[in-house]
Amino acid sequence: NPTWTAYEKAITELEGGVATIAFSSGMAAIAAIFGTTLKAGDRLVMPSDAYYTARMLASGFFQTLGVEVQLAPTAGSAQRDYLEGPKLLWLESPSNPNLDVCDIALLVEAAHAVGALVVVDNTTASCLGQQPLSLGADYSLSSDTKVTTGHSDLVLGHITVRDNSLADKIRAWRTQMGAIPGPMEVWLAHRSLHTLDMRIERHGKNALTVAEVLASRTHVKGVR
Repeated sequence: NPTWTAYEKAITELEGGVATIAFSSGMAAIAAIFGTTLKAGDRLVMPSDAYYTARMLASGFFQTLGVEVQLAPTAGSAQRDYLEGPKLLWLESPSNPNLDVCDIALLVEAAHAVGALVVVDNTTASCLGQQPLSLGADYSLSSDTKVTTGHSDLVLGHITVRDNSLADKIRAWRTQMGAIPGPMEVWLAHRSLHTLDMRIERHGKNALTVAEVLASRTHVKGVR
């Protein structure tokens, strides 16, 4: 569909990848990565504080298929201690909802050293806030429903990759599973990119102002 093509081309440029595949939702994109990389006997390492439904899909459906799921916190790059023979390392930084962060480049290097692929759920940061592929990740994933589009009028997701062979597998999964986005939703998403820079800047300024006010209050125990 030419509407998909225009959006995917724009996201690919913003992500710094070689190809982007748009999906009907962020969870559809998550399922595509699980489904194209994991089989019985494989090991998945992912954050214990990752997006709840992603964890439930991994530890529910995919674990019943024979995938071993190891959970570890995002904070302190704790997943580095569990990289013994994984097929896939899943990162989410900042995490949702606790906003913990990890050293993506450090974890990517450690994972690649043992032959694992790395995906970063970049939903919270967006492709303007952070570029996981430039830090070495194999996949950058986002629920575009949230920050990327930001107008609360669509549901969408995308995966951007550094390797066209990964894109071919993801694209085939999308077709065969029917996780295709509607052209109207994709058009709305492409429209939303025009305000992304302004929204990211305003998000940051507003968040900093709120954080500074809260941090100045003696009865506030902590601020994330």
